Amino acid sequence: QVQLAESGGGLVQAGGSLSLSCTASGSIFSINAMAWYRQAPGKQRELVASINSGGSTNYADSAKGRFTISRDNAKNTVYMQMNSLKPEDTAVYYCYARIRATNYWGQGTQVIVSS
Repeated sequence: QVQLAESGGGLVQAGGSLSLSCTASGSIFSINAMAWYRQAPGKQRELVASINSGGSTNYADSAKGRFTISRDNAKNTVYMQMNSLKPEDTAVYYCYARIRATNYWGQGTQVIVSS
């Protein structure tokens, strides 16, 4: 079994920064893609940023230039640095990992950006 443990959410003023991290544990041989999704109240879950095992990244337009995703394969950990946060970034942020053709999700961490 695989578990994803997230940390780093919280409350921040607009223009501020937050850093999220997520560590996978359990029966892991290698992790393919890792990503961060978010879900705002009343909205569907959406991809924020992803990174594959080789380090190639992909960002939602709303995240480009402000968020940076990275990973440490040795630690089975994915990070996301979020700068210049806006109130519309307020959401529950979920860690995602694809391991051996199976999708895994973290429990979510709340990010609130006040105006």
